[in-house]
Amino acid sequence: MEEFVEEKIEQLESSEETVVDAAVETPVEEVQAEEAEVVEMTEEEAAQSSENLEKLEQKRSVINNDAEKHKRLRDDLNKQTKEWVSKRDALNAQVRDLVEQAGKHREERDALNQKVRESKVFRDECNQKVTALTDEYHAMRKDQPQTDKDKDRPSIKQLRKEFSELERKQETQVLKKKDEEALVKRLKEIDMQIKELENAQELSGDLREKSAELREAKAEAEKYHKLVSEYAENAQKEHDLMITLYEQADALRKQADEAQAKFIECKKAADEEHKKHIEQIKSFHETDKDVAAIKNKQKAVRKKRTDADSKKAADDIFSRFKNGEKLSTEDLMALQKSGYL
Repeated sequence: MEEFVEEKIEQLESSEETVVDAAVETPVEEVQAEEAEVVEMTEEEAAQSSENLEKLEQKRSVINNDAEKHKRLRDDLNKQTKEWVSKRDALNAQVRDLVEQAGKHREERDALNQKVRESKVFRDECNQKVTALTDEYHAMRKDQPQTDKDKDRPSIKQLRKEFSELERKQETQVLKKKDEEALVKRLKEIDMQIKELENAQELSGDLREKSAELREAKAEAEKYHKLVSEYAENAQKEHDLMITLYEQADALRKQADEAQAKFIECKKAADEEHKKHIEQIKSFHETDKDVAAIKNKQKAVRKKRTDADSKKAADDIFSRFKNGEKLSTEDLMALQKSGYL
């Protein structure tokens, strides 16, 4: 360590002339006055900058909190947006399914209505045939000769009328046992007379054939009439199912439209919150730059003050050296740091 100190002293002695000349060029009193002025200015600036820095940091904190608030609102609205989109899509999927089902029922209804129209054509043709055969049958019956016995007998029409009246009496009146038995006996007699008359009327081969043809035509007409009724009833069922499904689809479509409106509303609100968030982030960065500028300035002031203090200490050490005082290792290091060595 002593060797190091001696070496530094020799260096100082060899550079003494140069340093002294520099000291002559810049008097110590002038340097000290200049340093005092810098220190006084930086202290004044430091007081003002500290106040400004506190205000800016408070402002930055407020801006940051506001930015975070808008971010939370934006994220919450975006979450709601996704929920409304999911609900809307689910509802629209249900609507499509219902419409597809309704379409199938509509096709089935139309197919049944077509069968109704076709069956009506056949039924009408059969009814026309029945009418024509009925006229022919009655005409042939009129041509049948009547015996004296036939003239004394009641007609089939009269017997059927009596049969219906007795049936109604049996159903609506409370009869004694004897009267009930007599009524039932008479019903059986009338039924036998009707069958005998019908058989007697159809003794003629031509009339019998015409009667059979007429019964066949009536049966055919009745068959198509039943088909018309059956097809029409089923077509109405398909139509009712179709209408019900369309009504359900319309109700769900309305809900889907409401979900779409909510989606748009939340999307616009989320975009607005995002815009405000970005604006606050920009403002935060600008304020942060101002804070950094003040801090850098304060740091520069502190460094300048430290450098001034170091230079003053070095000047004192150098003066002591010129006065012949012995310097410590710390003194030599201070001179080296200040640029004297």
